[in-house]
Amino acid sequence: MTPDTPTLRRYPPKPTDVYLFATCLIDQFAPEAGLDTVRLLEREGITVHFPLAQTCCGQPAYSSGYPDEARAVALQQLHLFSQPWPVVVPSGSCGGMIRHHYPALFADDAALHAKACELAERTYELSEFLVQVVNFQQRDLGAPCTVALHTSCHARRQMGSHDTSATLLEGLAQVTVAVQARIEECCGFGGTFAIRYPDISQAIVSDKVASIKDSGAASVVSADCGCLLNITGRAARLDEVAGITTPSLPGEHLASFLWRRTAASVAEGAK
Repeated sequence: MTPDTPTLRRYPPKPTDVYLFATCLIDQFAPEAGLDTVRLLEREGITVHFPLAQTCCGQPAYSSGYPDEARAVALQQLHLFSQPWPVVVPSGSCGGMIRHHYPALFADDAALHAKACELAERTYELSEFLVQVVNFQQRDLGAPCTVALHTSCHARRQMGSHDTSATLLEGLAQVTVAVQARIEECCGFGGTFAIRYPDISQAIVSDKVASIKDSGAASVVSADCGCLLNITGRAARLDEVAGITTPSLPGEHLASFLWRRTAASVAEGAK
């Protein structure tokens, strides 16, 4: 089984406690998505613990070919989740790093390798956790809309969470999911790839923006902030060039989209 092949997992019963690994992109650029992740989980009766010392998962260094630097960053995260609770990650990309690459990073140290393997086994991408563990079934209270789902390459190929993201959207009665052409293709972000090869990245994301718009979707939803920032950022730039002042392709993290469309359930439940 290669790291790029999602493995079959045995899922635990819904826990009373989880850890949140929020990711550096959410921390810096989309904190509301992190807060909405907490809201979604707490509404399901789960206590969310957030170790304040968490930083990056180490993927930027790892995917750029610097395993020693990635190992140093990963080591800082390895000891933060001491209780045997699930670790929920609102990013398939970062979840894939912890689940599939942490064990390899620490393969030469028996104690750290065992710790990395144990952490990997209880790390879940958010949509995977909501579907497979929580059995998320909140009522859709939003207006009818049509959205496109974009799933990051790591989420799709390592975590298999494109299926669970789609399941969550399809479970919202007033939401139509438009299918874009070449849905499985990269958005061009690729972590440091977008910085090292900006012209190639721009060409890829321009094609992705066009595909999403051609699908008839009014907005894009993704469980990965890197992709979301890249897609909506390119769309905004194309709008600027065309003199369009209203965003032609707004986007939202899956956690925020789910919470926004189901949040009134909280008030109803309190009546």
